[in-house]
Amino acid sequence: MDKKFRSSCIIASALDIIGDKWSLLIIRDMLMHKKKGFVEFVNSDEGVATNLLSARLKMLESLNIISKRKLPSNKKENIYLLTEMGIDMAPIIMELVVWSDKYVRPYNPRMNSHDIGDIHKNTIVENTQKEYREFVRQVIAE
Repeated sequence: MDKKFRSSCIIASALDIIGDKWSLLIIRDMLMHKKKGFVEFVNSDEGVATNLLSARLKMLESLNIISKRKLPSNKKENIYLLTEMGIDMAPIIMELVVWSDKYVRPYNPRMNSHDIGDIHKNTIVENTQKEYREFVRQVIAE
């Protein structure tokens, strides 16, 4: 994918790739909820339109953040899995969770609770990444 960047700023460049809400929510759904199929993404609470979802999946695939493949047991259905580049976004997702829980909750008290308690967030990130890698191994082996 030929990507145009607004500037040489490192943050702006990252946001040019993953700065829209749908891309981060797709990555969240894959990493934290183990979603892998188009219908699973459509059924997320946020209600992404199918045309937007298709475009984001293609874009994330073209950037090697996700991969598209067929299940060994079902050659008709496409599934999407995070690549290592996508799995490496776990710390970003965790920081958004922590920041949102601290600063956005007053504006949206209905938000899910994500109490990280005494467990250090790096441990949560590492466990999430490990669990996702195991999930991918199981999916590929089906």
